[in-house]
Amino acid sequence: MTTTTALPPVGDLAFLASLGTMPGLMRQLRGLGGCTTPIRLDGQRTDIHSATGEILGELHSSDLPAGNLLVRCNNRRATRCPACAETYRRDTYQLITAGLRGGKGTPAQVATHPRVFATFTAPSFGPVHNQPASGRCRCGTQHPDDAPELGTPLAPAAYDYEAAVLWNAHASKIWARFSIYLRREVAKRAGLTQRAFADHARVSFAKVAEYQRRGAIHFHAVIRLDGPDGGDTPPPTWATPDLLADAIRAASAAADVSGPVVDGRAHTFAFGRQLDIRPIRSADFDGGTELTERAVAAYIAKYATKGAETATGTLDRPLKFLAELARMTLTDHARQMIRTAWTLGARKDLEELRLRAWAHMLGFRGHFSTKTRRYSTTLGALRTARAEWRRLQAAIAHGDQSPVPADPDSDDTTLVLGHWNFAGTGLTRGEEWLAASITPDCTEGEITP
Repeated sequence: MTTTTALPPVGDLAFLASLGTMPGLMRQLRGLGGCTTPIRLDGQRTDIHSATGEILGELHSSDLPAGNLLVRCNNRRATRCPACAETYRRDTYQLITAGLRGGKGTPAQVATHPRVFATFTAPSFGPVHNQPASGRCRCGTQHPDDAPELGTPLAPAAYDYEAAVLWNAHASKIWARFSIYLRREVAKRAGLTQRAFADHARVSFAKVAEYQRRGAIHFHAVIRLDGPDGGDTPPPTWATPDLLADAIRAASAAADVSGPVVDGRAHTFAFGRQLDIRPIRSADFDGGTELTERAVAAYIAKYATKGAETATGTLDRPLKFLAELARMTLTDHARQMIRTAWTLGARKDLEELRLRAWAHMLGFRGHFSTKTRRYSTTLGALRTARAEWRRLQAAIAHGDQSPVPADPDSDDTTLVLGHWNFAGTGLTRGEEWLAASITPDCTEGEITP
């Protein structure tokens, strides 16, 4: 349990105690699971039996101990809400793991399918301080892991900030182009036409975006070869990790996207030359030099909650005005990336990129984690299962010792009518102190499957 070191707000706590709803308030705050910036809603909910029209129950926000319905913010950023980010990280781990060894509705036979873990990097926009295998950077220094200059340009005036920002803005399009080419390359190596390929095999993947220290996006992906119906069917005999890896290399080299022409300079974007592809070993063969399923899932999940603010030292929320940068503590490199995105965002010919709205993300506006439909379960399904579990636990807490899980196929269903209005975010001082006293430690640790 987390202990609070700050002095309690006695006046606020006394007021909450005077209302006589302290036990209910503690239950309401405990239901947030440690969320520090919940959304407050005003309104009501009515549960109606769909067959008879009978009103089964009503909930009014004014009757709740906090005076509002409190809903978790569900922010995936660890810098914004550690508790919600930890839930997102664990869900991502389960999603990735299900696609590697089955579970959560995914057949266990996917563990026998060819799988690789691939990392796609951005091209160079100019030399930066780094940690090469030789031990010394081009500047002549052997930088420690926590050196603040890592990822910053050796010559800032010569660094191509324009291309770096535009690369981030087009990174998702490059991945989409790559995924199309990958299917073509696999089909070519199998001696199949693209039309016939769908009758023999399917490419499934899950990926997450990560910022390098220089502020450029790169992608980590689990890529799997399945039968024509996804994980439910075995892949053809010609499908091997080596064939998949060879197809990935060819597709990565071929995938490029035409960018805008800025002041007479035409941009074309593609992945960088550094491409790392490693086969994923089954859990039955742990201990080798190749990656195991558990290691891959934990690695990807770790980056699902980290944004540019973690790697590059930039912002974790949008800017309203560029002048806000003056009172913020940023590295010179991050500041220049943001300024470049803001400046490019003023151009009418780049309006569709929405660079000002995504300047805090250094131009990247894509989803941090994506997957193909047949890879495994979904984050939505995991959230639904968790909500059902909480419903059953609440029923037990209220005296129902044998609650029945909801049956989606039953005709005896409940119609829920709700009308909610946004009333603010966050907790009062007293609520915040109480929540901290019952909140488990959300520091990042090892994920247990």
